[in-house]
Amino acid sequence: MAEVMLRQAVEAAGLSGIEVSSAGIGAWDGSPASEAAYLVLLERGFDLSGHRARLLTRALVDEADLVLTMARSHLGRVRELGGGARASLMGEYAGRNGNRVEVQDPYGHELDHYRETFGDLAEMIPEVVRRLGGGT
Repeated sequence: MAEVMLRQAVEAAGLSGIEVSSAGIGAWDGSPASEAAYLVLLERGFDLSGHRARLLTRALVDEADLVLTMARSHLGRVRELGGGARASLMGEYAGRNGNRVEVQDPYGHELDHYRETFGDLAEMIPEVVRRLGGGT
């Protein structure tokens, strides 16, 4: 969800030279997005039909200038793979603090949980884009 939403926001801001991609610490390579993620994004005009999961690897981390994670456990894994200071929680990067810095993984939950995750991402992404150079 975050990948397609951030990619669209980066494109809408006219930012060039920024590649947005995603990978999961427990992803099954090649699997499609969950049906719930697909439906929630479809409700909001996004298309996840072409999305395929990738497992996070050291090579992917090495290629990245910035790695934003949803949860602290993800951040820990990125740092284990060499992400260091290039890795951050998306919530912290977007200026959130306290218990609002993590985005809860909706996988396996009801649609409403996916909608809440969408809302969290929708709140954070404009600030992420601003920090990437898409506005003041």
